[in-house]
Amino acid sequence: MPNRVNYSSGSPWEPLRGYSRAVRFGDHLYISGTTAQTKSGEIAGGAYEQTRLVLERVKRVLVAAGFKLSDVTRTRLFVTNMTKWDEYARAHREVFDTIRPVSSIVEVSRLVDPRLMVEMEVEAILGASSVDFELVDLD
Repeated sequence: MPNRVNYSSGSPWEPLRGYSRAVRFGDHLYISGTTAQTKSGEIAGGAYEQTRLVLERVKRVLVAAGFKLSDVTRTRLFVTNMTKWDEYARAHREVFDTIRPVSSIVEVSRLVDPRLMVEMEVEAILGASSVDFELVDLD
């Protein structure tokens, strides 16, 4: 039976809400919604900057759990302003252009702090990076 490992970032939100930053179950890693808010409450600049910081945090979680960015198979972006989709997309593309996970971008009315513009969830499968992938056009 696979082992379950819960990862904590030390965020005050985790025990308050009863969740983990990430959970690894066997070869699967699930990363909770991640934002650009620091432990001291500071928040990065605009849509692009916030998305870049979120991706840096996600990468740290992946590495700590023994995964690579190329093991990511799904991302979900929750954004507060869809008119800035190109800024979220640019940051996402800079990291995942050659990996091409499945992805959703969903506009929400707000996040836990009104200064936040993006929150991202990530799923990864250990070893996905070692498999050649083929891009198939479904049209």
